[in-house]
Amino acid sequence: MLSKRVIVCLDVRDGRLTKGVRFAGNEDIGDPVESARRYYEDGADEIVFYDITASAERRGIFLDVVERVAREIFIPFSVGGGVASVADMRAVLLAGAEKVSLNSAAVREPELVSRGADAFGSQAVVVGMDVLAVPPTETVPSGYEIVVHGGRVRTGLDALAWARRCEALGAGELCVNSIDADGTRDGYELRLTRAVADAVNIPVIASGGAGEPRHLLEAVTTGGASAALVASIVHFGQYSIRACKECLAAGGVRTRLAW
Repeated sequence: MLSKRVIVCLDVRDGRLTKGVRFAGNEDIGDPVESARRYYEDGADEIVFYDITASAERRGIFLDVVERVAREIFIPFSVGGGVASVADMRAVLLAGAEKVSLNSAAVREPELVSRGADAFGSQAVVVGMDVLAVPPTETVPSGYEIVVHGGRVRTGLDALAWARRCEALGAGELCVNSIDADGTRDGYELRLTRAVADAVNIPVIASGGAGEPRHLLEAVTTGGASAALVASIVHFGQYSIRACKECLAAGGVRTRLAW
């Protein structure tokens, strides 16, 4: 059995670490390089770095921040936001990341997922899914719709259908973020996470809503996720990576203990 992972998300805007609730009200909470190093030392399994306004502003990612973070940590590191071509993916990987995360660009140009997987391997391609709960319709029968550009634009895509397509295109992993739960600390959207995990045969990362270590345990058990992504609960010092992993271990979940 593979170990379940605890992944720390660093949302970056204008080169600074930021955090909001439901993609709004973001506040500056520090330096992403220093934070990445601290989380690496605390036992995080992976770091995810999102340039949260790059896609909406139609610009490239801040590669200098990627390079600085990569020099400080020695665990898998993925980068998303503003990655819109195979050339962008190559630049991010050469800057030191192990994975690239495609979100808005994948919806706009699905074949980018295939081209990235062909060029760098499926293990290097993560598709980020920002999902909004909506009334079920003929086009969105699951009641979960994909939104892009930081939650600003609805697409009409059903989340489960999109998850299956991304797997078929060659994505190696899906990061499923509930906009409704994002930053609330009320727990992950377990119904969504489980539905996606059951729909595909690739790892699924639960994202959005962690408020205490118990929520991570729920995500990887009830939710069926391979990993749980955290942000607010560690950024604001409420809980440590160690506390999260100890909760997983106490719940009978295999995880990497780095102490």
